[in-house]
Amino acid sequence: MRVLLLGANGFVGRHVAERLLADPAVQLTALGRSDDADVRFDLSSGSPGALARFMDAVHPGVVVNCAGATRGGARELTRHNTIAVASVCEAMRRSATSARLVQVGCAAEYGPSPAGSSTAEDAVPRPGGPYGVSKLAGTELVLGSGLDAVVLRIFTPVGPGTSTASPIGRLAEAMRRAMQTGDGDLKLTGLGVQRDFVDVRDVARAVHAASLSAAQGLVNIGTGRAVPLREVAAALANAAGYTGALHEVEDPHLTANGSGHPHYPDGCGVWQQADIRTARDRLGWRPRIALEESLADVWMEAACRV
Repeated sequence: MRVLLLGANGFVGRHVAERLLADPAVQLTALGRSDDADVRFDLSSGSPGALARFMDAVHPGVVVNCAGATRGGARELTRHNTIAVASVCEAMRRSATSARLVQVGCAAEYGPSPAGSSTAEDAVPRPGGPYGVSKLAGTELVLGSGLDAVVLRIFTPVGPGTSTASPIGRLAEAMRRAMQTGDGDLKLTGLGVQRDFVDVRDVARAVHAASLSAAQGLVNIGTGRAVPLREVAAALANAAGYTGALHEVEDPHLTANGSGHPHYPDGCGVWQQADIRTARDRLGWRPRIALEESLADVWMEAACRV
C-alpha cells in the first residue's frame, strides 16, 4: 500500500509516520515544509495542479493529511487549516490515483460541551475560537468533496513530543523549573478544565486503522473519559517525584470580557469528552496507553531538556 503523508513533521504526523513505517506492507512518502521531508511542498501556498502531478507520479492508494497549524492569527490558521485542505481535495479530484483521504481533524471543531456529556459525531459543531473554526471548515471541505474520505476528530493528544506551548507541556516545564530551583510551592492556573486526553501513539494507530478501513465521514478519537487538569498536574508531580505543594490560583485571562464565564484558548470551555463508539465499531480501534504512561513520557522529555 502506497501512502502519501502530509505534515509528517508535526506532533501527530511524526507518530503517524513511525506507525506506518513499522508496517512492512506500507510504502511511505512524506511531503512537508521541512528539509527532511521526502518532498518539500507548502500546502497553503502550493498549487493543486502541482500537487496533483506529484500524486500521479507517486500513485498513492491513501493520502493522510496531518498538516495544519494550532497557533497563530485567524488569517494564518485559515491558510494552513482551510485553504491547504481545499488544495488537497482539489489535487485529489484532479489526480488519476483515486486515493482514499484520511484527514486529521480535532475536537475544537465541536466547541464547548455540557459537563458530564459525551460528544458523538452527530453533535452540532459550535467552535469557540478561530482554530476550531478553521479546522471545521477544512472538515466540511473534505466531507463535501465527493472523495473516499474519513475525518478523525482527535480530542486532546498527549505523549512524547508534546509541545511546551500546550497546557500539559507548560505544566511539565513549570515543574521542571520548580525542581531546579528548589521551589516547594508551585502556583498553577486553569486546572479546573477537563479534557479527554488520548495518547498520540494511539492516535497514530487510529490513523493506520482508518487508512486500511472503508469507514467514511466523521470518527471521534479519544478515550471516552474527561480528566481534570488538576489530576494531570498531580500525576505529573508523581512521575517527576516532585514533593512540593501544588497551589491553584485564579488566572484573570480565563474570564472573557468580564462576563464571568471562563474562556479557554482552545475555545472548548470547561469540559470535553468523546463518545468513541464509532471508532470501536467502524475502525476496530480502542485506546491502549494509560494517561499515566503518557505523562511519564512527557516528564522524561521535560527532565532531559536543558
